[in-house]
Amino acid sequence: MTREEMRAAIRPLMSEERYLHSLGVEREAERLARRWGEDPEKAAVAGILHDCCKEMPLPEALQIVGQSAIIPDIDFREQPQLIHGYAAAELLGRFGVRDREIEDAVRYHTTGRTGMSRLEKIVYLADLTEEGRHYPDVAEMRRLADASLDEAMLYALSYTIGKLTRRRRTICRDSWQAYNEYVKICKEEKE
Repeated sequence: MTREEMRAAIRPLMSEERYLHSLGVEREAERLARRWGEDPEKAAVAGILHDCCKEMPLPEALQIVGQSAIIPDIDFREQPQLIHGYAAAELLGRFGVRDREIEDAVRYHTTGRTGMSRLEKIVYLADLTEEGRHYPDVAEMRRLADASLDEAMLYALSYTIGKLTRRRRTICRDSWQAYNEYVKICKEEKE
């Protein structure tokens, strides 16, 4: 499928706001990929498709993830907001995408994880920094995404984990392990 065909295919799966967000992530992921020497086409495709399951009913998403070979450490009934990346990664073949790097970028765009590839970081950050995002600190997050992917990841994970702790929400293992990894990476980079 071409990117245009992918855009048309996801359109009926989501609200207007979610669709515009996906287009924004497509543009920002492509831009960041060019900035950081990553494949802009892969980044754009991951950006278009990253939220294709975001508005899917939980039972349907659970069924998709349950049939996959991936066994996440996440209780999706407790953290349903995280399942859409896992479900979307499993459905990429329906859009003609059979690329492990794109699958991983889509799967971990909400949680992050240790050992993230450059493409995974780009999609994770594009989701948080696309032009339609308006929240405290988004300008700083955008600045960091252009300056250092690792510093931007640490900032993004700190922001997300801080928000979750203030709301007394659970934090999935992938996120806090990624946070710990980026603390070490950024400390080593400064030394």
